[in-house]
Amino acid sequence: MKLVALLSGGIDSPVAASLMAHRGAEMVLLHMDNRPFCGELGVRKAVLLAEALRKETGQEMPLYMAPHGENQAINQQKCQSSYQCVLCKRLMLRTAQAVAVKVGASGIVMGDSLGQVASQTLNNIRAEQHGLELPVLRPLIGLDKLEIERIAKDIGTYEISIMSDGSKDCTAVPSRVITNASVTDILDEEAKVDLGSMALRSAEMAKRI
Repeated sequence: MKLVALLSGGIDSPVAASLMAHRGAEMVLLHMDNRPFCGELGVRKAVLLAEALRKETGQEMPLYMAPHGENQAINQQKCQSSYQCVLCKRLMLRTAQAVAVKVGASGIVMGDSLGQVASQTLNNIRAEQHGLELPVLRPLIGLDKLEIERIAKDIGTYEISIMSDGSKDCTAVPSRVITNASVTDILDEEAKVDLGSMALRSAEMAKRI
């Protein structure tokens, strides 16, 4: 079983990738390059996290990077600002699905923990993954932050994940984030942009690091 794991620079996603690797899945890592809405550190952390995961799991774990910032800018210009984070997740999932098809993977892994942040409410999760053809696995869904941090420390990714240069993780995050997006609402917002083409373009431009 081969899976594509979305890898941010945060604490949760490398833990999710590690857990699925230890369940026997062959992992491929995908980092969505969010520049200019984040700094260079985000990309650097993804590289370091991939190295730490390879050491911890013994897997090859190829790392791909796909452009995401331009798509964020399009959504910011054309869609309601409160939907920015949900549309961001939706774009990442659709890009991951396209990359999965390219590398022969049969599913997607995310580091979501239910209700931990605004984009991870049950309604938003439903809206984010609506229409996907591949399953989305969320091995951390029932864990709390302390449990996830403990695992991160055990596998050697925690210190990398908390590295900071003092800047915001993502400057595209709006002041008000929708927490109860419906499928109808998200499709209405998606109709303002060509989300499918944007995701395919990002997947086509994904480069192995």
